[in-house]
Amino acid sequence: MIGEELTYRVRLALGVEPTAEQAAAIDTFVRFMTDAGERVVMAMRGAAGTGKTTLASAVVKALTALGWKIRLLAPTGRAAKVLSLYSGVRAGTIHRRIYRQKALSSDMSGFRLSDNLYSDTLFIVDEASMIADGGGGFGTGRLLDDLMEYVYGGRNCRLMFIGDRAQLPPVGETESPALSASALSAYGLKVYEADLSEVLRQSAESGILYNATVIRRMMADSGNVSMPRVRFAGFADIVSVSGEELIETLATSYGEVGTDETMVVTRSNKRANVYNKGIRSMVLGREEELAAGDMVMIVKNKYLGETERREHGNIEFIANGDRARVGKVRNVHEQHGFRFADVTLEFPDYDGMELVCTVVLDSLHSEAPALTLEQSGRLFDAVMADYADIPRKADRLKSLKTDKYYNAMQIKYAYAVTCHKAQGGQWAHIYVDQGYMTDEMLTPDYIHWLYTAFTRATEKLFLVNWPKAQTEYV
Repeated sequence: MIGEELTYRVRLALGVEPTAEQAAAIDTFVRFMTDAGERVVMAMRGAAGTGKTTLASAVVKALTALGWKIRLLAPTGRAAKVLSLYSGVRAGTIHRRIYRQKALSSDMSGFRLSDNLYSDTLFIVDEASMIADGGGGFGTGRLLDDLMEYVYGGRNCRLMFIGDRAQLPPVGETESPALSASALSAYGLKVYEADLSEVLRQSAESGILYNATVIRRMMADSGNVSMPRVRFAGFADIVSVSGEELIETLATSYGEVGTDETMVVTRSNKRANVYNKGIRSMVLGREEELAAGDMVMIVKNKYLGETERREHGNIEFIANGDRARVGKVRNVHEQHGFRFADVTLEFPDYDGMELVCTVVLDSLHSEAPALTLEQSGRLFDAVMADYADIPRKADRLKSLKTDKYYNAMQIKYAYAVTCHKAQGGQWAHIYVDQGYMTDEMLTPDYIHWLYTAFTRATEKLFLVNWPKAQTEYV
């Protein structure tokens, strides 16, 4: 009886007759939700254009209508915002949900796993392809392990992962463990799976999704990767842009959809730096190193002090990958061989939250993802020298934790980013610059990269200096 009601509600919320794959996914979801076992998990995998988002939205609406308890999570602030918009229910980031700061600690080693105080709750995690099995800066450092421990630590709670296996896997991994049945069953869980691969008719009319689907299908033949060819003819939403046209075209995008809905995706931090410098000087006409209105991305986790946490609704940290708009810039100065500024940052993905903080300007120009190890070491040594008069090393390290220079926010300009940084987000206009391609660079990883970059665009995709050899003529 419960199963029939849930099936009816999901189909009602869907609003159209489900495809065969969607109908099978609904059936699997109902069996997952009505399974009396406490250690069950579901992975719903679907490529761009297959109706995965529409079905996930219907699931959320159906559960809400039935009064079932759900919590929506995503790996990044931008992804959580996208999830909130399409589901109509507020979503948050995984990190903010499952981690809490230890008392009297302000460094990342001081973050512990929260207790799950929910019961009879379904946790739905979108963009699950981004969830890594290691390399995290919180808790045990293994995000998937921590998420599992948190959710199944609550009474009768369960997890549903939603994602796209064709996207880039987490850095350093060959697959996305949160979407892998074998990886999930290794946690002692009964795994329910649903796959959506059929591109819906209305999606097939989109040049973005047509070409993304062609690229995705190349992954099935990973032993024989060929150079992907893009079809522009007949589609208004995918455009080839030459280097000579780029400045004017970007300026048009900024005028039509704004800097917050336009993003350039590159293959390297070095190339992103070149774009950011050029966009600021030639498109936006900014001469200052950092100016009001600049879009920036936080590139290293920033842990807030007790006063800051009280002022911002107990938000304990700003996460690597969060984006912000610069307000006031004050007190640009040099200290310890580095350059700093006091700035006001507004975070559009967190309801416009404003934070006044010190930022280190050197990270803006680093070709590494953040300050290099050498730079971080120099800053550490210089700051520690300020506390040389403190006899005990433990006390010196305690002072370091509250030092405004050592803990300065590390930022980069966010007009152009690498694909891993863009993953989880969507923008109206996406510009993709893959750089110079050679046959040696043609790997399965490149195919995943290209697919992920293409599917960041919701309205229009611009391919910069796209080679004729990769163009399909019809």
